[in-house]
This record gives sequence, structure tokens and C-alpha cells, in this order.
Amino acid sequence: MQMSFSQRTWLRSSLTALTLGFSCLCQAHGLTPVDSLLTPESVIQAADGKIYVSEINGFGQDGDGQIRVIDHGKTSVLLQGLDDPKGLMIIGNDLYIADKARVLRVALNEAPAHAEVFLAATDFPKIPQFLNDLSADANGNLYISDSGDILGSGKGGVVYKVTPQRTLSLLLDDRIDARILAPNGLLADAKGEHLLIVDFTSGVLYDYNLLNRTLEEVAKGFGGGDGIVKQANGMIYVSDWKSGNIFSVDAKRKVTLIKSGYQAAADIALSQDDHHLLVPDMKAGKLDILPLSSDHK
Repeated sequence: MQMSFSQRTWLRSSLTALTLGFSCLCQAHGLTPVDSLLTPESVIQAADGKIYVSEINGFGQDGDGQIRVIDHGKTSVLLQGLDDPKGLMIIGNDLYIADKARVLRVALNEAPAHAEVFLAATDFPKIPQFLNDLSADANGNLYISDSGDILGSGKGGVVYKVTPQRTLSLLLDDRIDARILAPNGLLADAKGEHLLIVDFTSGVLYDYNLLNRTLEEVAKGFGGGDGIVKQANGMIYVSDWKSGNIFSVDAKRKVTLIKSGYQAAADIALSQDDHHLLVPDMKAGKLDILPLSSDHK
């Protein structure tokens, strides 16, 4: 079927309006795609709208990593001199950073920014191989994934919990449950009763019950599972670093591919308005903004 000139004009106008509308909506929430990032791995948006991105830069090159802050499209460097910064989490006014074999803490209400060592490598039961993601519950407990030999055997991972008083406990490893290979993305619920874990090696999403210490498979097929977020409506989103895909998981545990084409979709985050997904494309050096539906059940 051929469209008339007026129909084609209307279609172009409609598409332009939709594009501009989405752009204005994102900018109104301080959300703007960003290019030219240095191996971005994790992202988080603070309550004031500022977006923090961990930039690994060169893998294994200590001292060249940094944290970038994006404030309504304007970027600046918050902190330099890091090793391989990955997972980010905000608790109160503090930004926590999983940096290779240690966890750092930065007071966001102080300037200039200064990182203190919250957990040193020697504070762990064994020296971490690949500290990766961070999550937290409403009580201020921090959950940490060590993905182990993620780039080699794909095994040896551990999941830890640390209290605000820095009391560290080991939650899961392959001795406790053989299914734990290279745990990557974490998402704790507010009460600290459940912890979602996606394994980079197996591509399986698990729900770990922190009360009875049981591990249940939720869904699978996530390839190199990386980040996990959950909307207020209960919809879960998982990024697959290996394939560059983003998936949704609904309440019935149905997995749906919602976005493909990223070079390496890393540790995703939800925007403060709960309607946008922040996607660091590690190999492309970009931060993408993906609108989400609020109508999922």
C-alpha cells in the first residue's frame, strides 16, 4: 500500500513529536544519554537526580579507574585513582564502590570528594578475586558479589553481607550450594529477607531467602547475567553482558526480550521516577536511557 504525500508528512511529524516528547521527558528527569565514557560498568541515580557511573577504563590497570557524575547531561569526574570500579550503591549520603578487591565509601555531601576504605581485601575471609555488584536493604546492610574466576573457569564466586558496623558474613559459595558459580548482579528487598542473584556463568536468576537460607531458581537464559532491577509494579529487568540484551521477568516468571543491540549491557539501574532503565554499554562507552512501561502485571 502506498501512502499519499499528506500521510507521509503526518507520519514523519508524529514520529518527530514522539522522539521530541521522549527526549523532553528524559531531560526533565535529568536523564540524558552520554557517550565517550571509559568502560562504564555500573550506574546509579541519586535522589537529587545526579547519576553516578563507574568507569573501569583499562581492565587490570590499577589507578586509572574513576567515578563520573552526570548532572542533567553535564558530566564531571567525582573521583579518580581507582583500580577497576564496578558496582555502585547509595546508602543515605554515602556512595559505596566495589573496586576490584576492596569496597570504598564516599560521602556525597562533602566536597571535595574523598574515598575511604570501607572494606579492605584483608577484611574478607579470603582475598576477593573480582568484586562486582552491590545492593542494600532498608536497614543499611550491604550485599556484595565476588564473581570469582569469572574470566577463567567461571567458578569460585561468593556472596557476602556486611552490616553498617562492618560485620562481614559469607552468605553463599559453591560449598554451600554448588549452583553458585560466578554470582554477579544482586538486588536485595527492603526488609532484607530476599536477595535476587544472577549468575554470570550459568545465566540463571535466583532468589535467596535470607531467613531460611534457601536458594530458588526464578528464571534462566540470561547468558552473561549482569545487572538486576525491579520496578515498583514488580517487573524485574536483567541485563546480559555477553549478548547485549535486556530482559524482563514478570510475576509469572515469564522472560521477555525487551531490547537488544548493546555491545555489552553491564550493571543497569532504575531511574528515580521508576520509568526508565539506565544501561551502561561497557564496550561502546555509552550510557543509554531506556523507557519502561508501567503497565506490566
